[in-house]
Amino acid sequence: MKSDSAAWQFQVWASFLAAILTTSVGIFALPVDIWIRSFLGMGLLFSVGSTLSLAKTMRDKHEQSKLIGRVTEAKTEKLLREFEVA
Repeated sequence: MKSDSAAWQFQVWASFLAAILTTSVGIFALPVDIWIRSFLGMGLLFSVGSTLSLAKTMRDKHEQSKLIGRVTEAKTEKLLREFEVA
């Protein structure tokens, strides 16, 4: 399995942290009451949590399809070997 480069991993983490930081600063700097800032902050946290859950779910689905593909391929190879012997 191909691994991501260190530069790519750094860029992904840097962009994630920059997005969270700048959005948080923007929410904090809004000239509104604290309850509105709290509501927006909760929305940000829920959005980040949902995004991470979605990414994990998609990764798991992809990994599962790869496993199913390998099992199907192994069964096909076994059938071909049995057919060749007969």
